[in-house]
Amino acid sequence: MVRPARFAYNKETAKNNLFQQKIDASDIDRLARDEFDAFANLLRRNDVDLTVVNDTPDPWTPDSIFPNNWFSSHISGELVLYPMFAENRRLERKRDVINLLLRQMRHTKLIDLTKWEQQNEFLEGTGSMVLDRDKRVAYCCRSARTSEKVLADFCSQMNFDAVVFDAMDSQNQPIYHTNVMMFIGTQIAVVCLESIKNEKERGKVLSSLRSAGKITVDISLSQVSRFAGNMLEIKNRNGNPLTVMSASARNALTSEQENIISSYSKILSPDLSTIETVGGGSARCMMAEIFV
Repeated sequence: MVRPARFAYNKETAKNNLFQQKIDASDIDRLARDEFDAFANLLRRNDVDLTVVNDTPDPWTPDSIFPNNWFSSHISGELVLYPMFAENRRLERKRDVINLLLRQMRHTKLIDLTKWEQQNEFLEGTGSMVLDRDKRVAYCCRSARTSEKVLADFCSQMNFDAVVFDAMDSQNQPIYHTNVMMFIGTQIAVVCLESIKNEKERGKVLSSLRSAGKITVDISLSQVSRFAGNMLEIKNRNGNPLTVMSASARNALTSEQENIISSYSKILSPDLSTIETVGGGSARCMMAEIFV
C-alpha cells in the first residue's frame, strides 16, 4: 500500500472515472491519510503481512494511493508494469518502489507493457483486469483505460485467457475499471450482471465463472455506485482468508449477500468515504497484492 503525500482530486482521471466528485474542503489530504492509516492498522490487527510505502510530495501523484493500477505481482515471479491513461499517473512508477519490488520482494522477471502508452493504448493493471489466477482467466470490461491490444499482449506473455465484455453504469456510460463491478475470490465471484447489457456477453461471463466453480453473487448498479464490487480476498499470516471492502460497500450489501461472503471469509470494512468520493476508487484499489 502507498500512503499518500498529497492526495487530491485528479482532473485527468475524472475524464472517464464518473465515481470521482470534486468537493470543496481544505483538509482532503489529511482526511485521506487518516482513512489510510486506519485501514492499514485494521489489516495489521488482523495479522496481514503489510508493506507500506510513503509517497513523496514530488513529483505530485494525486492517485498514488491506488498502486494496483500500475503493477501486478505473480506467483511465478513476474512483476508486470502497465500503461496508464492519465499522464500524471505514469509518475507513480517511481524507481525506488520498483527496486523494492524487484530486490527485496524478489520478483525475478520484469514484464514492461508501458511502451503501449506511445500508441495511446492502456491497460491499468488489476483495475482493468479482474484475474482468476487459479484458472488463469482475465475478465475485462472495455473502456478508454482497457485496450484489447494490450490485454492480448498481457495474456500472451502471462498465459492467461481473456473474457472481454462491455459494462455500463446507470447513465449508460462505460464503467472505467472492471474491478468496480466484479470481484473474484477463491470460492465466490461478485458481479454486476445488470451492467452487462449484451445477453451473449453476460452469458459468457456467467458460464466462465460457473465453469471455474465460483458461487456467484449478483449485485446491482446501485450497489456498484457504492463500491460493492470493489473487493479483494487476501490471507493473513496464518493463511486465513479475509475479504476486504469499504464500509460503504458492506452497507450496500443485502444481508443475504453479506452472509454468503462472510460464510467463506472474515469481512474487513474500513471507512474510506473521503478516498472514495474524491479519488473514485475504494479498498481493492488501495491494495497491490504480492505473491512472491
